[in-house]
Amino acid sequence: MKYLLGVALTAAALLGGFAYVHGSQPAWWARLWHPLRYEQIVLGHSANYDLDPALLAAVIYQESHFRADARSSSGAIGLMQLMPATAQGIADHTGGTRYKPSDLYDPEINVRYGAWYLRHLMNKYKSEKLALAAYNAGQENVDRWLASGEGIAFPETRAYVKHVEQLKKLYRRIYPVLRKSPKSG
Repeated sequence: MKYLLGVALTAAALLGGFAYVHGSQPAWWARLWHPLRYEQIVLGHSANYDLDPALLAAVIYQESHFRADARSSSGAIGLMQLMPATAQGIADHTGGTRYKPSDLYDPEINVRYGAWYLRHLMNKYKSEKLALAAYNAGQENVDRWLASGEGIAFPETRAYVKHVEQLKKLYRRIYPVLRKSPKSG
């Protein structure tokens, strides 16, 4: 009986400790659950396209959990889950003459195109939230919502925007290298 009580108390202490650490989210713990891979690519393209590096990392985490081989059921590819047709448009716009969809599995190309696209959306909408909504739901939907004055109409897109904004704050807190503002260099 004493043995079972000891096991139960030990298990309770371990679970309580786990719950405390998970709830308080110290940086070391949060980094276990929210990795930052391809750091130099993220930093380079966030600087090149004048994006908050924590925002770029947050979008990548939300889209693919930093898995370069990710592919969605809708056909989006790579770290930033770009659709091949969107990437073709970006390649055409930026002078990429040899683009092929398999290029999107290359982290360098994927993040370069995704960062370009995110900057394009930020310039178009003058709002991070609307740019994220367009990244998720498409520009046509955001344009329609703006024209009708209804705001972000899709609940899943509202949740996406909210989650990316939370991830941006988390990434900035747990990775000091992401705290630089894009203009401060």
